[in-house]
Amino acid sequence: MTGTMTPESVEAIFAQLAATNPAPETELVHRDPFTLLVAVVLSAQSTDVGVNKATKGLFAEAPDARAMAGMSEEAVGRHIRTLGLWRNKAKNVVALAKLLVERHGGQVPHDRAALEALPGVGRKTANVVLNVAFGEGTIAVDTHIFRVANRTGLAPGKTVEKVEEGLLEVVPDKYRQGAHHWLILHGRYVCKARRPECWRCVIAAWCQFPDKQLYSKRPIGPDGVKSPEESRRSA
Repeated sequence: MTGTMTPESVEAIFAQLAATNPAPETELVHRDPFTLLVAVVLSAQSTDVGVNKATKGLFAEAPDARAMAGMSEEAVGRHIRTLGLWRNKAKNVVALAKLLVERHGGQVPHDRAALEALPGVGRKTANVVLNVAFGEGTIAVDTHIFRVANRTGLAPGKTVEKVEEGLLEVVPDKYRQGAHHWLILHGRYVCKARRPECWRCVIAAWCQFPDKQLYSKRPIGPDGVKSPEESRRSA
C-alpha cells in the first residue's frame, strides 16, 4: 500500500480518465435491469466475454423474470455450463427470478436491502445494479478495482470493504457515477495484475506505485514495427 493521495491528485486522475473515456459503460451485455442483474450474478469468477457468450442464448429463451422463473435449473445450466460454478449459478438465477416475481412483480427493486436478499446477490452485485440500472454513485469493488485503488494509492485498504469506503470518501461527486467503470476498465486493460502497462497509462503522473514499468519489454523495432520474433509470437 502507498500513502495518502491529495485531493488534487484524485481530481486530476478522474479528470484524465473522464477525458479519455467520457461515457464509460459495463462490458456485460444486457437490455434492462433484469438481464443486467442476471449477468452480474453469472460474472462471479468468470470473464465478461464468457458471460456474454452464455447469456446470448439464455436471454433469448428467458428475457424476463417470469420466463426465467419458469425454467428448470437444468435448462438454465445448459446455457451457462461454460462458466465457473455454473450449477450453483443456475440454482441462484432460477431462485432470484422466482423471488422477483413473488415479491416485486417481476421487476428488479431499486433498493439495496431488497437486492441483497436475492439468492446470489451480495454487496458487489447490488452496487453494480444500483449504479448501472438506477444511476446511483455506488462503486463495486472487484479484483481490478481493489488492485488499482491499492497500487495507485487512490484508496488503500486491506479488504474490499475498506477500499470501497475509501473510494466513496475521496472520489469527487461529479465522478462517482462513472468511477466504477473507469477503474475496472483501467485495471482490466492497463493496470494489469502481473504486468501493469505503465508506459501507456494516462494517470501515471499521479500514481504512487513505486515500481512503474515505464517502457514495454516487448521487442519493438524502429518506428514501432514489431521485430520478426514478436511478429511470429502474435501470428
